[in-house]
Amino acid sequence: MLVEPGGLLWVDVAVPAGDPLWDRDVGRAFLWLGDVWVSALAGAGVAGATAHRGPLRRSPWSDVACFAGLGPGEVTVAGRKVVGISQRRSRDVALFQCAALLSWDGPRLAGLLGVPEAAADLATTAAALPVAREALEPAFLEALSRV
Repeated sequence: MLVEPGGLLWVDVAVPAGDPLWDRDVGRAFLWLGDVWVSALAGAGVAGATAHRGPLRRSPWSDVACFAGLGPGEVTVAGRKVVGISQRRSRDVALFQCAALLSWDGPRLAGLLGVPEAAADLATTAAALPVAREALEPAFLEALSRV
């Protein structure tokens, strides 16, 4: 993941064990949060977002670039990943770490990672959201408050 100013909106969400949102199944545990992102994107004016409900989908480059794969709950628009979600958990809490793409330059990322042969694939695997951080943050908080 390329982290640079203005490139991502990072959101961490903690769910304690016993909370109604807690799910013992680590794959299923992502789904509600993906739905929150879909709602947030709609609230910010981004149409057509979908939360992935299938198993992990790997690509030849997903070991190198996390946005080259697609996991449960992660969000796409027009088939391109726009929100990635990871999960760290203990028996007491699940911590979800979300990254919404505000910019994406797959070929540049491929070059920085030393895999120029991935440039064409990474150019189309993900996309920057067509929305400003100033619109997305409150839309996410509003969608989260409805859960």
